[in-house]
Amino acid sequence: MESINKEILVVDLDGTLLNSDILHESFWSAFSLNSLSFLKSLFYLFKGKEKLKEYLYTASNVDVKSLPYNKEVIRYITNFKNSGGRIVLATASNEKFAKKIADHLGFFDEVYGSNSLTNLKGEIKAKFLVDKFGEKNFIYIGDSRADLAIWKRAKKSISINCSNLLRKKIEKENPNYEHLSKKKINYFSYLKTMRLYQWIKNLLIFLPIFAAHQVNISSISTSLIAFFAFSFFASSVYIINDLLDLSADRNHVIKKTRPLASSDLSIFHGEILAFVLFVIGLILGLFLGLSFVFTLLIYYFLSTIYSLSLKKFIIIDICILALLFTLRIVAGSFATEIDISFWLIAFSIFIFFSLASVKRQAELVNAKKLGETKINRRSYNIDDLPIISAISLNAGYISVLIMAFYINSPSVTKLYYNPSMLWGICFVLLYWLTRIVFLTNRGIIKNDDPIIFAIKDNISLICFFSIIGFLFLGSLN
Repeated sequence: MESINKEILVVDLDGTLLNSDILHESFWSAFSLNSLSFLKSLFYLFKGKEKLKEYLYTASNVDVKSLPYNKEVIRYITNFKNSGGRIVLATASNEKFAKKIADHLGFFDEVYGSNSLTNLKGEIKAKFLVDKFGEKNFIYIGDSRADLAIWKRAKKSISINCSNLLRKKIEKENPNYEHLSKKKINYFSYLKTMRLYQWIKNLLIFLPIFAAHQVNISSISTSLIAFFAFSFFASSVYIINDLLDLSADRNHVIKKTRPLASSDLSIFHGEILAFVLFVIGLILGLFLGLSFVFTLLIYYFLSTIYSLSLKKFIIIDICILALLFTLRIVAGSFATEIDISFWLIAFSIFIFFSLASVKRQAELVNAKKLGETKINRRSYNIDDLPIISAISLNAGYISVLIMAFYINSPSVTKLYYNPSMLWGICFVLLYWLTRIVFLTNRGIIKNDDPIIFAIKDNISLICFFSIIGFLFLGSLN
C-alpha cells in the first residue's frame, strides 16, 4: 500500500463495513419486538426516510456485536490505521447506530450519520464530506451507485461488492481507484433459505385421498398443485421467521450458518424472495378454490403471529404447531373436496401435539448440554424438561388410543377388508413415539425437529414402511 500517513479514509457502513443494511436490520428487530412497528414504520416513512431511521433506532434492539462485518474491509481499515491514517465512519444509517458500531469496533476517529433532519446519502453525503475534509482530500470506500457522487470528489475511490458495470462507472468518475473483492451470488443460498427439506411435512396434504381410498389421476394432480402452493407459502413463512430471528440465530450454535443470519443472502433479497414465494403460492391456490386459499392465509397468519409472539408462550406455542400440521390435512381436504373424518382430525391433533412437544424437549436438552438455563426467545427453562417429556409421551399415546378406537369403528369396515391388520400400526406407533422421546432425552435429536430426524433415521423409515405394509394387508380382499 502506498504511503497514506495522516490521510483520511472515509468508510461507508451498509454493504461496505457491514454485509448487511442497518435500516433493514432495525426494521425486523423492531417488528419482532412489537408487531405494531410495521404500521408505525409506514407512518414515519411518509414523513421522510430520516424520520423512519430515527424511529427504528428507538424501536429496535439490534445487537451490534453479532452483526456480519466485512472482514476484508476491516483488514483494509486496520492497515490504514496502523500507517497513521485517520478513519472516519460516514453512513446514511442513523448516527446513533453508527456510534454504537464505532464504539464496538474501536478504530474510528470520527463518526457521522443521518439524523432526524438529514439523510446522509448521495449528493448530500458528498457535499458534507467535501465541506468537512475538502475536495480530493479523502479516500472513500463504498459499495453502491449512490456513492458515485462521493467517489467523484474523493482523492481515491475504493469499491467493495460492486458489479462490473458499477466498477466501470467508478473508473470513469475517478481514475485513482482500487477495487476490493465483489460478493459472488450464491444461488444455493436462495434454496437453502427456502428450507426445501421442510417441504416433506406438506406431504400431509395427500393424506385425505389416501385415507378415503380415492387415489386417482385427478385427485393426485390436484393434491400436487396444493402441495406446491402450500410449500411456497411455508417457505415464505420460514424466511419471515428467519428475518425476525436474525439476532437470536446469529448467537445460536447451529442457526448462525443460515443464509440470512450469516449474510450469505442479503436481507433485501430475502424480503423479495419471501414476497415472490407468497405470490406464487397464492396464484396456485386460486386454482383450487377459495376454501383452500382461505386455509393458506390462515396458515400464513398463524405462522407469522407464532413467529412474532406466540412462540414465547408456554403450551400455546405447542398447540399452534400442532394446529399448523393439522391445517395441512385440512388444506388437502379442501383442495380435493374429500371430507376428512373426525378420527383423522383427532389423531392428527394429538400426534402432532406430541411431536411439537418433542421439538421443545430437544431444545431444552440441547440448552442443558450448553449450560444454559432456558431456551432463547422461549418461556421454557431447564426445570420444565420432565413435564415436556411427559407431555410428549402422553399426547403420543392418546393418538395411538384414538387409532385403536378408529379400528373398531363401523367406518373402517367400509374401507378395509381386514381391519384387524391395522392393529399392527398401533404397536409400531407405540414403539416409534416412545423411542423418539428416549432419543430426544439423550440429546441424539440435535436439529430440534423429530420429523426431519425421522427422515434420516433408518429405524424410523422401517417403522414407516411397516405402517404402509399393515395398511396394504388390511386392504387385501
